[in-house]
Amino acid sequence: MPHALLVSGSLGQGHDVMARACADSLEARGWTTATVDAMALLGERAGAAGEAVFRRLLDLPGVYDAFHFSALRPGARIALAADAAARRRLVPALRALVDEQRPALVVSVFATATSAVNQLLAAEYGWGRGRGHGRGRGRGHGRGLRPGPEPPAFRHLVLCTDVTPHRLWVQPGTDLFLVTSEVAACAVRRYRPDAAVAVLPAPLREPFYHPPGRAEARAGLGVPPTARCVLLMSGSWGLGPLARTAAQLSDAGPHVLAVAGRNHELERRLRRAARHRPNLHPFGHTDRIPALMAAADLVVTSSGDTCSEARALGRRLLLLDVVQGHGRDNLQHELELGHADVASARPAEVVRNALAALTRPAPPPSPGATPTAWRTGFTAALRRVGLEQPQ
Repeated sequence: MPHALLVSGSLGQGHDVMARACADSLEARGWTTATVDAMALLGERAGAAGEAVFRRLLDLPGVYDAFHFSALRPGARIALAADAAARRRLVPALRALVDEQRPALVVSVFATATSAVNQLLAAEYGWGRGRGHGRGRGRGHGRGLRPGPEPPAFRHLVLCTDVTPHRLWVQPGTDLFLVTSEVAACAVRRYRPDAAVAVLPAPLREPFYHPPGRAEARAGLGVPPTARCVLLMSGSWGLGPLARTAAQLSDAGPHVLAVAGRNHELERRLRRAARHRPNLHPFGHTDRIPALMAAADLVVTSSGDTCSEARALGRRLLLLDVVQGHGRDNLQHELELGHADVASARPAEVVRNALAALTRPAPPPSPGATPTAWRTGFTAALRRVGLEQPQ
């Protein structure tokens, strides 16, 4: 039975969602899988420090924009140095996992994981991995390499749902890049013109392929059948002034389903605001997002994988411009896809835009939002790297 190792990253929930989608597809085909968090592999102190730095960059207006567009995208020296520092911690941990689990496939859904896995292949094991590079030398024949038998070869896929993957996503040694738009495929080829790239529908969490109906969802949430209803969320970190926005939006009349994600302080504020607002329904971290979307007429959210989920259910989007860097690119792409509007995070502006968006027609469910579309594409990707297995 073939085995796959999936390497995610706990900066937000999107990476874990993509890893789960890959794991579900592999397990349906008879594979075993294991998912690890690259941030945890860095060590408790280094992982926590990395997340704290990233959060701080997002909190300072324009700082992450500057770092993303001037350092990450072109692969400037400061970005490469930070990536190298993370690799020094990740590669030994990944080597131990590979030696223990002996995977036939490694899937990276986190940029730093991509870099570390490829260094493991090139520097630690000395594998050229085909693609015109040859097999390379066996382990133990280069400077600094550990002696010992060569471990079983594995293939390396990279899955990135950003519309413009930055330089650290695209490294020599990756067998196949999986992206969700032609724009992203062009971004990959910017750094590796010869890269093998597959464009797939965005994978969804399994419940989004079979969501409840609107009437059923509203009955379970206490939302009247004919009321206007808005789902308000902004990633697992709850970015932006969501508590004030939820209060002002519910005061304007609609029922508001407000999700704090893993932001416990935001959840407390939402629950306080809901005490005297029967049409404000607060949630913390919840697995009921498919039902919340099914109940809503409009989804107000930051740019990210939530947008694909909303489109799968045929819901109009109002995008909050709160994610810097790659979030700016993703937002522009969502606007180009249509049935979406954009607002700043200022509560009054969100309320005005949301009330206007509720008067506009909703899109039909996206045609690619079926398990068959994703699984067919993912199976074809496995076949391209020689790993297609019968169910």
